[in-house]
Amino acid sequence: MTSTRTPATLPASQASTGGKPPARHRNPRRRAREYAVQGIYEHLLNPGQRVELILAHLRENEHFCKADGPLCDALVRGATAAQETLDEVLAPHLDRAVAELSPVEHAVLLLGAWELLREPDTPFRVVINEGIELAKTFGGTDGHRFVNGVLDKLAQAARPFEATGQSSSGGA
Repeated sequence: MTSTRTPATLPASQASTGGKPPARHRNPRRRAREYAVQGIYEHLLNPGQRVELILAHLRENEHFCKADGPLCDALVRGATAAQETLDEVLAPHLDRAVAELSPVEHAVLLLGAWELLREPDTPFRVVINEGIELAKTFGGTDGHRFVNGVLDKLAQAARPFEATGQSSSGGA
């Protein structure tokens, strides 16, 4: 028998734009992160679902073509495959247990943690800013403040030279 279960997604009012009209200024990388958060969210709600199905579901959106597809794929695959490790890395910077995070905040933090740890070419300030914007778009009222604090602490731990403005090349 074929399942007709619809994959978990963010509520329609929050899908892709957070209920806002499509912004023309969003670049393909921002859009990729928006879709990636939705894919990670879907994974959190359906942990047994195959990543290929999640990615296929994301591609069904008529605006997905405006996103950086390979980046979205890499972010969803990376964050979902490394969720346990990322949760362990995030835990010391949280004010509550990982299990107590809202799925939206958890998805944004997994995405940000993945980029901070595995995408060194993306400046840490970009990762934090993107996390804040994603939390504002998809999360609760003050979720962006929480995400900002956690990602800032993680950036200082994961990229100390970059986060403190020091040069890693030595110096005085």
